[in-house]
Amino acid sequence: MASAPQLPLFYNGLEPLSSERHADYRMRMQDTAPFLIGQHAIPITVEEFPLVQRYMPIVFSIGDDAIPLALMGLHENVNVFVDDAGKINETSFYVPAYVRRYPFMLAKLRPDAEELSLCFDPTAQAIGVFEDGDPLFADGQPTELTRNILGFAEQFEQAGQRTQNFMRELRDYGLLMEGDVSIELEGAQQPFVYRGFQMVNEEKLRELRGDQLRKISQSGMLPLVYAHLFSLSLMRDIFGRQAQQGKAPQPMLQPVA
Repeated sequence: MASAPQLPLFYNGLEPLSSERHADYRMRMQDTAPFLIGQHAIPITVEEFPLVQRYMPIVFSIGDDAIPLALMGLHENVNVFVDDAGKINETSFYVPAYVRRYPFMLAKLRPDAEELSLCFDPTAQAIGVFEDGDPLFADGQPTELTRNILGFAEQFEQAGQRTQNFMRELRDYGLLMEGDVSIELEGAQQPFVYRGFQMVNEEKLRELRGDQLRKISQSGMLPLVYAHLFSLSLMRDIFGRQAQQGKAPQPMLQPVA
């Protein structure tokens, strides 16, 4: 089992799924996601931008290995879209693939391994030896459920590669800059200023030469950039949700990612 500091978000451990060791394991459908409670920033892939931008702001993490993030809250330990039990409080809402993938993921069993293996978090409540639920194996072979889980995990990895390419292009064109969003409320002495993330620099985007602009347009990159930029207007909506839920912070610099 991998050590906790090296594990991705949500995961407390990783164990390879085996038809021998886990022959009796079943998967329970869950209507809650307790692991989402207090998680304010969720990794997303570029394919998800058109859907995510309807519900959540899309920003990029800081650092050279930046990734896209959907904001479910504006500061740590706040998720305005789930209740205290981890149930989504929206009737119509797009749940990012990173969330839907849990408790499974593809991972290397050894650092020098070339192939990825289907693994799961053994601490997850949805998988185990239960009397109810859908079996993961039958007669020593993966069930349709397991094959679908594997297919989804493979699609997610492929989308992750395309997302890395997108992020590399943003860096190559010099389009990323430190984010800074200010929300002013009537009667407040100071605005609420949010930093600690990256965003696309609109000025540099407008300065791209014709051949550069044509290239990112033909590659499908330009609509994704605008989806990100349009989504930033939702920062104020998330702030309003936090205020309604009694989770609004004091006026100060607030890191969000």
